[in-house]
Amino acid sequence: MSTEVLIQAKWILERFNAKGKPILHRDAGILVNGTQVQQIGQFSELRRIYPNLTILGNKESIVVPGLINAHHHVGLTPLQLGSLDYPLELWFASRIGLRDVDLRLDTLYSAFEMISSGVTTVQHLHSRAPGGVPGLEKSSNLVIEAYREIGMRLSYSMALRDQNRLVYEADEDFIKRLPRKFRPGLSEYLKDFTVPLDDQIGFFESLYKKYKDESRIRVQLAPSNLHWLSDAALEKTADTQNKFDVPLHMHLLETPYQKIYANKRTANSALSHINKFGLLGPQLTIGHGVWVNEEEVDLIAETGTNICHNCSSNLRLKSGVAPIKSFFEKNIPVALGIDEAGINDDRDMLQEMRLVLMIHQKPGIGTWSLNSSEVLRMATEFGARTTPYGDSIGQLSKGSEADLIILNHKKMVYPYQSEDINIVDVLIQRTKPKAVETVLVAGEVVYNEGKFIKVNRDGILSEIAEGLSYPLSKEEMKRQELARSVFPHVKKFYEDHYQYKLNL
Repeated sequence: MSTEVLIQAKWILERFNAKGKPILHRDAGILVNGTQVQQIGQFSELRRIYPNLTILGNKESIVVPGLINAHHHVGLTPLQLGSLDYPLELWFASRIGLRDVDLRLDTLYSAFEMISSGVTTVQHLHSRAPGGVPGLEKSSNLVIEAYREIGMRLSYSMALRDQNRLVYEADEDFIKRLPRKFRPGLSEYLKDFTVPLDDQIGFFESLYKKYKDESRIRVQLAPSNLHWLSDAALEKTADTQNKFDVPLHMHLLETPYQKIYANKRTANSALSHINKFGLLGPQLTIGHGVWVNEEEVDLIAETGTNICHNCSSNLRLKSGVAPIKSFFEKNIPVALGIDEAGINDDRDMLQEMRLVLMIHQKPGIGTWSLNSSEVLRMATEFGARTTPYGDSIGQLSKGSEADLIILNHKKMVYPYQSEDINIVDVLIQRTKPKAVETVLVAGEVVYNEGKFIKVNRDGILSEIAEGLSYPLSKEEMKRQELARSVFPHVKKFYEDHYQYKLNL
């Protein structure tokens, strides 16, 4: 593609104004110069000024900023690899038995699904890698280079954790609860995922320095969750964030069990506790936040902290429904994430936006509910705030990165759609991936008319299918047996120590 290109559209969504209203341009064009948006104006006038430029889109196209998946982990889903959707705390045990997948192929698999549904930027939270620091290095490089290969914009979050790797108590204490015959296997498994905290921080620093000058790759920190982090780890997270000035993304209060744990540990609340370390603020995004109370919502608002709503994940793992109404009433920026997988066991952001719109409709006439513009803003502008790219993405104003989607209007609405309905409502409620015609990241076409420009999707899928067609390896069978052995004891732990405190 040339360094300049002209994009034609029936409607262009530039951004949202201060009141959250969409700024739309009719019969317009976008001049892309290199990696950035140079100008938006009437297409006829831009065409007169730039008669020789390559044109993308047409007079019926719909153009919107690239969508941002602000919370993502893996490619092939846990269900595909052998785990049912248990409640989160049991799901951790079940996932011990998942099959092994090549991380490059795994990353490309979910990238195919994201890009084809309009996602241009992903917040990849990478935390589970056996083999100490060498394992972290190998897995991180494979994941990051796969995103580079396909052309996505990446915010890679280096996760930190230093305790309670399976249940919400010390590893050694839980292992003592097991029958003796199961203890060596679990000890060996958890040891392979144990990295000293200083080594984790050191690895983050090396990764940050390696990619700090990349245009489409950024590295940030993901302190995993309160139960996974000691107070020493929280303090070091704050120190590291201050030193490198990177965003933070932290799972928090995803389930009622996590709320009980926080109350037991802090005699207060999870949010108040991490605020003692200076972690709350615009630099922090709380992933999930399903079980926050009114005081915690006020604290989030006062500190300017962000939220990432992972609707499908919360439904699938019986975590609950986040109090989005409370967040919006307090003007808290809320991003959208698909987490491990969406409601259809894929990474379809168009479907996720539709689900979010519908699940937060309150019964009754005149009751509060989300609207389509608010949902689209969650997936663009508010998602951008959770990344190191900030407001350079999630909008198409002059100087913004040229990350955008060109939608085929006919495929959006066929066989008919009344023009009395606002185009943003049509986009959210009717658009499917088949309508995503072209995707640009940093001005580069990475997807066009169902084909990925830089990667052979059919070839990658064939490699995945072939790699998983073989019988389980000895190591995979060993892990499956460990998962089956440990699962009932994990369940009993929560029944004995947490279940009686639930008031649901």
